[in-house]
Amino acid sequence: MRKLVLAVSMLAFAGSAAFADPIADRQALMKERGKLVGGLAKVVKGDAAFDAAAVLDQLKALEANAQKFDVATMFPAGSDKGETEAAPKIWEDPSGFKAAGDKYLANVKEAVAAAPDSVDALKTSFGAVTANCGGCHQPYRLKKS
Repeated sequence: MRKLVLAVSMLAFAGSAAFADPIADRQALMKERGKLVGGLAKVVKGDAAFDAAAVLDQLKALEANAQKFDVATMFPAGSDKGETEAAPKIWEDPSGFKAAGDKYLANVKEAVAAAPDSVDALKTSFGAVTANCGGCHQPYRLKKS
């Protein structure tokens, strides 16, 4: 009986995952990314104190966030409809969009590997990470109205 309950629970969970809302999922991921980038930006600007361990933790969280960015799952056909800022170019140029996400992830991984030990070191690695933002938002994100 216990195995049956477990099996039914697993099927229910798998079924609910199949009906996940990709628009809500990607918006949640980007909101989380924005908070992480915002926290690091405060340190870079001098609005928050530099703490090497805390910075590394935030960079690792940013890496985990970037690793969740899966174009096929988060931008399936038909998810261009609804309340989304995703530009049509995402579906017109999926390989370019994926390449932009891959470059961002690579830069975040480099920042984590560098483990900045000063604000100046953070500025360098964080600058490489944030240089990706406009490169993706300009072609692949609709302007807010």
